[in-house]
Amino acid sequence: MQDESFYCLHSELCKTLANAKRQQILDCLRDGELTVGSVVACTGFSQANVSQHLALMRARGIVNSRRDGAHVHYSIANPKIIQAFDLISEAMAEFLASQNQTVDQAVGRKQTPIEKE
Repeated sequence: MQDESFYCLHSELCKTLANAKRQQILDCLRDGELTVGSVVACTGFSQANVSQHLALMRARGIVNSRRDGAHVHYSIANPKIIQAFDLISEAMAEFLASQNQTVDQAVGRKQTPIEKE
């Protein structure tokens, strides 16, 4: 079992990732480095908002930054962050599918061949 400081750090990382806007930013960065302007275009958020989220994510070690003249480029600091994001997404999809199946069974609805795929 880990000591309490490990769980506090783990909790802080999870809190940082437990924000829908930051999750969208992560999803934009999954395929490689982007400038703030590119993240703005990808998310539709304001530049100030994106910059604020990226600064927090950088401080927590989730993203790296690199200055190139007037532009700052951001990238995922560790690919395991994306792997964890994807695992949570898969677990959520499986949970939602099982909930839908439970509802369908409760109301006696049968799945059509399209829904089974």
